[in-house]
Amino acid sequence: MKMIQAIALALVLGGAATAHAEQQLQRSDLIKSDIDVPGHEAVQVRVDFAPGVLAPNHSHPGEEIAFVIEGTLEYQLEGRQPVTLKAGQSLFIPSGVVHSAKNVGSGKASELATYIVRKGAPLVVPAK
Repeated sequence: MKMIQAIALALVLGGAATAHAEQQLQRSDLIKSDIDVPGHEAVQVRVDFAPGVLAPNHSHPGEEIAFVIEGTLEYQLEGRQPVTLKAGQSLFIPSGVVHSAKNVGSGKASELATYIVRKGAPLVVPAK
Protein backbone atom coordinates (compact mmCIF):
# COMPACT_ATOMS: atom_id res chain seq x y z
CA MET A 1 0.00 0.00 0.00
CA LYS A 2 2.79 2.46 0.85
CA MET A 3 4.46 1.82 -2.51
CA ILE A 4 1.17 2.44 -4.36
CA GLN A 5 0.75 5.74 -2.51
CA ALA A 6 4.34 6.75 -3.35
CA ILE A 7 3.82 5.96 -7.05
CA ALA A 8 0.55 7.93 -7.11
CA LEU A 9 2.27 10.89 -5.48
CA ALA A 10 5.11 10.67 -8.00
CA LEU A 11 2.64 10.79 -10.90
CA VAL A 12 0.92 13.87 -9.46
CA LEU A 13 4.04 15.81 -8.46
CA GLY A 14 6.56 14.63 -11.04
CA GLY A 15 10.28 13.80 -10.68
CA ALA A 16 10.87 15.26 -7.21
CA ALA A 17 8.34 12.90 -5.67
CA THR A 18 9.89 9.95 -7.52
CA ALA A 19 13.29 10.71 -5.99
CA HIS A 20 11.71 10.99 -2.54
CA ALA A 21 9.78 7.72 -2.92
CA GLU A 22 13.02 5.90 -3.83
CA GLN A 23 14.67 7.09 -0.58
CA GLN A 24 12.31 5.22 1.69
CA LEU A 25 12.64 1.79 3.24
CA GLN A 26 10.09 -0.69 2.00
CA ARG A 27 9.11 -3.37 4.55
CA SER A 28 7.12 -6.38 3.38
CA ASP A 29 5.74 -8.65 6.11
CA LEU A 30 6.03 -12.23 4.85
CA ILE A 31 4.95 -14.52 7.71
CA LYS A 32 4.12 -14.49 11.41
CA SER A 33 3.59 -17.78 13.25
CA ASP A 34 3.43 -19.16 16.75
CA ILE A 35 6.33 -21.44 17.68
CA ASP A 36 6.84 -24.11 20.36
CA VAL A 37 8.59 -21.64 22.71
CA PRO A 38 5.80 -20.36 24.99
CA GLY A 39 5.07 -16.65 24.54
CA HIS A 40 7.18 -16.32 21.38
CA GLU A 41 6.60 -16.19 17.64
CA ALA A 42 8.60 -16.28 14.42
CA VAL A 43 8.31 -13.29 12.09
CA GLN A 44 9.89 -12.90 8.67
CA VAL A 45 10.16 -9.56 6.85
CA ARG A 46 11.78 -8.40 3.61
CA VAL A 47 13.33 -4.94 3.81
CA ASP A 48 14.33 -3.06 0.64
CA PHE A 49 16.72 -0.10 0.89
CA ALA A 50 17.29 2.51 -1.81
CA PRO A 51 20.96 3.57 -2.22
CA GLY A 52 22.27 5.44 0.83
CA VAL A 53 19.18 4.77 2.95
CA LEU A 54 19.69 4.14 6.67
CA ALA A 55 17.44 2.19 9.02
CA PRO A 56 18.27 4.22 12.16
CA ASN A 57 19.17 2.77 15.56
CA HIS A 58 16.57 0.36 16.89
CA SER A 59 16.25 -2.99 18.65
CA HIS A 60 13.92 -6.00 18.68
CA PRO A 61 12.27 -7.93 21.53
CA GLY A 62 14.10 -11.10 20.47
CA GLU A 63 16.77 -12.41 18.15
CA GLU A 64 17.16 -11.41 14.50
CA ILE A 65 18.93 -13.18 11.67
CA ALA A 66 19.54 -10.79 8.78
CA PHE A 67 20.28 -12.34 5.37
CA VAL A 68 21.32 -10.00 2.55
CA ILE A 69 19.39 -10.91 -0.59
CA GLU A 70 20.97 -8.31 -2.86
CA GLY A 71 23.30 -5.33 -2.67
CA THR A 72 25.59 -4.31 0.17
CA LEU A 73 24.46 -3.43 3.69
CA GLU A 74 26.51 -2.10 6.60
CA TYR A 75 25.28 -3.10 10.06
CA GLN A 76 26.35 -1.23 13.17
CA LEU A 77 25.66 -3.14 16.39
CA GLU A 78 26.08 -1.23 19.65
CA GLY A 79 29.55 -1.77 21.10
CA ARG A 80 30.93 -3.48 17.97
CA GLN A 81 32.77 -2.51 14.82
CA PRO A 82 30.58 -2.05 11.70
CA VAL A 83 30.07 -5.17 9.58
CA THR A 84 29.55 -4.94 5.81
CA LEU A 85 27.64 -7.80 4.18
CA LYS A 86 27.00 -8.59 0.53
CA ALA A 87 24.34 -10.77 -1.07
CA GLY A 88 24.41 -14.28 0.36
CA GLN A 89 25.87 -13.29 3.75
CA SER A 90 24.05 -13.20 7.08
CA LEU A 91 24.36 -11.76 10.56
CA PHE A 92 22.96 -12.75 13.98
CA ILE A 93 21.69 -9.84 16.09
CA PRO A 94 21.05 -10.71 19.76
CA SER A 95 17.84 -9.74 21.54
CA GLY A 96 17.64 -6.09 22.62
CA VAL A 97 20.92 -5.03 20.95
CA VAL A 98 20.62 -1.55 19.43
CA HIS A 99 21.68 -1.57 15.79
CA SER A 100 21.30 0.17 12.43
CA ALA A 101 21.57 -0.92 8.82
CA LYS A 102 22.58 1.19 5.83
CA ASN A 103 22.72 0.53 2.11
CA VAL A 104 26.33 1.38 1.26
CA GLY A 105 26.18 0.08 -2.32
CA SER A 106 25.33 1.91 -5.53
CA GLY A 107 22.05 0.09 -6.19
CA LYS A 108 19.10 -1.26 -4.26
CA ALA A 109 19.82 -3.54 -1.31
CA SER A 110 17.45 -6.04 0.28
CA GLU A 111 17.51 -8.19 3.39
CA LEU A 112 15.42 -11.05 4.66
CA ALA A 113 15.01 -10.53 8.41
CA THR A 114 13.91 -13.51 10.50
CA TYR A 115 12.95 -12.81 14.12
CA ILE A 116 12.19 -15.00 17.12
CA VAL A 117 10.44 -12.48 19.37
CA ARG A 118 8.12 -12.13 22.36
CA LYS A 119 4.56 -12.44 21.14
CA GLY A 120 2.57 -9.21 21.28
CA ALA A 121 5.63 -6.94 21.72
CA PRO A 122 6.34 -4.26 19.10
CA LEU A 123 8.68 -5.77 16.49
CA VAL A 124 10.80 -2.61 16.13
CA VAL A 125 11.73 -0.45 19.12
CA PRO A 126 13.35 2.89 18.20
CA ALA A 127 16.53 3.60 20.19
CA LYS A 128 16.34 6.35 22.79
